[in-house]
Amino acid sequence: MRLVATFAALMAALGTFGWNAPAASAADGEGVSLTVYNQNFALVKDVRALDLARGVQTVRIDDVAASIDPTSVHFAALDHPGQVAVLEQNYQYDLADAQRLLSRYLDQEVTANLKEGGARTGRLLSFDGGSLVLAQRDGGAVVLTRAEVRDITLGAVPGGLVAKPTLVWDLSSRREGTERSEISYLTDNVTWHAEYVAVVNRNDTGLDLNGWVSLDNHSGATYTDAKLKLVAGDVHRVQEVAPMRKALPMAAADMVRAPQFQESGFFEYHVYTLERPATVADRETKQLSLFPSAAAGAKKVLIYDGMQNAGKVEVRMEFDNSKANGLGMALPAGKVRVYKEDTDRALEFVGEDRIDHTPRDEKVRLTMGNAFDVVGERTRTDYRKLSDTSYEESWRIQVRNHKEEKVDVVVVEHLSGDWDIRRESTQFRKKDAMTVEFPVTVAADDSVTVTYTARIKR
Repeated sequence: MRLVATFAALMAALGTFGWNAPAASAADGEGVSLTVYNQNFALVKDVRALDLARGVQTVRIDDVAASIDPTSVHFAALDHPGQVAVLEQNYQYDLADAQRLLSRYLDQEVTANLKEGGARTGRLLSFDGGSLVLAQRDGGAVVLTRAEVRDITLGAVPGGLVAKPTLVWDLSSRREGTERSEISYLTDNVTWHAEYVAVVNRNDTGLDLNGWVSLDNHSGATYTDAKLKLVAGDVHRVQEVAPMRKALPMAAADMVRAPQFQESGFFEYHVYTLERPATVADRETKQLSLFPSAAAGAKKVLIYDGMQNAGKVEVRMEFDNSKANGLGMALPAGKVRVYKEDTDRALEFVGEDRIDHTPRDEKVRLTMGNAFDVVGERTRTDYRKLSDTSYEESWRIQVRNHKEEKVDVVVVEHLSGDWDIRRESTQFRKKDAMTVEFPVTVAADDSVTVTYTARIKR
């Protein structure tokens, strides 16, 4: 903060003012639950034991998240809900930082203690990052620079300032004694995302998949021994979109891990519940194992789409997210990093892709990059206009394989309008209304040419 840097001892002096703010009447929390959504917000549920007197009283909770949405706060008495009523609810966030504190002393008398000894007392007229101006009793004024001031002595602390964001309730209780109460609220700046590491086997026919969870907390609060749940899904919120903090990268080291999260369906989303308490500290990125290593069958697929990736043959890894294939857990959206053993048995990075939320029994497709030794070429060889609304065109697609082993390649073509393939050199399959696939096998150091003629009506 600029003022603290200018008058370094000011914040240290705050502890000597004799702060007389009322202490919070809430006892230690009995337990906190934290449900984190992958859209940069979380639901906090905190159970407290409150010592209540009969009648109207004020209760303060001063350790809530700084990023709290105060309109989402809910208070509920758990033991005797019919005997405790909320009359008023307030959120106080006028924090006692150095700049705000000095602004409360404008036009009041303060004393600047000088580094070289002595002090100057006067009425505070103004201050900024480099100086402060004090009015003198003789009608003059003195300007003190940063280099001159050691610290500043202030009078009694003005009311209304709080050391931490604070929730305040006016409660009416019909009974006296301890009441277990739940305080819940939404807070921003807490998010999570999944990270995966896949190791492909030597023949590209299978992979070992590990899942991680990266939890990023910048909400301004620490949640100690929290019951942690993670929600995967696109939850609608009526609010302006705020920029998300970038999470730290996943730890590279792997280890033997046991299952930590229990996955279950909830509404139209999926919930991952950590089976042990976890402390989520403020300004911390925590990484947890989502599931232990799972072996799954996989397939490497080469795709040549000359309209969208001219000359380049795309490499994909595909596998089924099914129980029969060693998986079958709903996979939350996240980045998948893929490795493979080299000839010296060292793992090398071969590509990465991002997956969306993937239900069980769906196929996962990962784009790794472009093949080096397999290339394609696409050429239109003929065009003939038949009428104002129809025409025929012919195409030649050549795939060349410079590897020492054969490769399977899927040649993809896109057709629009009402189309019909009249002639083709290779059997094709219609993937959808606008996509045709020609699967081909190309021998080592050889090439394959696909030709076709399509009649198109618009």
